[in-house]
Amino acid sequence: MSELVYFSGPMDCGKSTLALQMAHTQSGHGRAGRLFTSHDRSGPATITSRIGLRADAVEVDEHFDLWAHVISSLTAGERIDFLICDEAQFYTRAQVDDLARVVDELSIDVFAFGILADFRTELFPGSKRLVELCDRMETLQVQPLCWCGARATHNARVVDGVMVTEGSQVAVGNTGSPAAHTVTYQVLCRRHHRQRLTIERAHADPSPDVLPFGAPDVR
Repeated sequence: MSELVYFSGPMDCGKSTLALQMAHTQSGHGRAGRLFTSHDRSGPATITSRIGLRADAVEVDEHFDLWAHVISSLTAGERIDFLICDEAQFYTRAQVDDLARVVDELSIDVFAFGILADFRTELFPGSKRLVELCDRMETLQVQPLCWCGARATHNARVVDGVMVTEGSQVAVGNTGSPAAHTVTYQVLCRRHHRQRLTIERAHADPSPDVLPFGAPDVR
């Protein structure tokens, strides 16, 4: 039976690495697949991992028709046994619906990889729909750490050195391209995300984290 499987976790837990490993494993024994991504940190049409692995992929923007793309490939005589969908949190609700349709009507396995919640701790639309529709959800076992050593569970956006909790849901950082502002991301434990206590702020002024009642009240 074909499945729609969603692999999820915070940043730095190895999602893209696993996506590329899954593509390699699934390609064994004559199976053929397609790789998709959206807003990868290294630019369009590429899946990259922080440990240096990379592969070409089809870019999924908001107008991309996944169902039509797969049907066109099959009609042209191409074989497709599985889809690898990285950065799936950026897919639209309709695109995730198409992934479920690919599984149900074409018997093609779909392996999606993405982050559940954004820097505001709100679910991405694509992730929300994947949770609603997937046959099963897998939490990646590699657990990134907050700067304090605790398990990191929340993604923080840092603009020009300051953590922010407002702004556009999509803003890709670390791309190397020139921009008006420097946008980076950190993974923090829930406590330090609530306190907006990034590693830079902790090093500059460790006093806010000394005692719970000394922490800033950030709402």
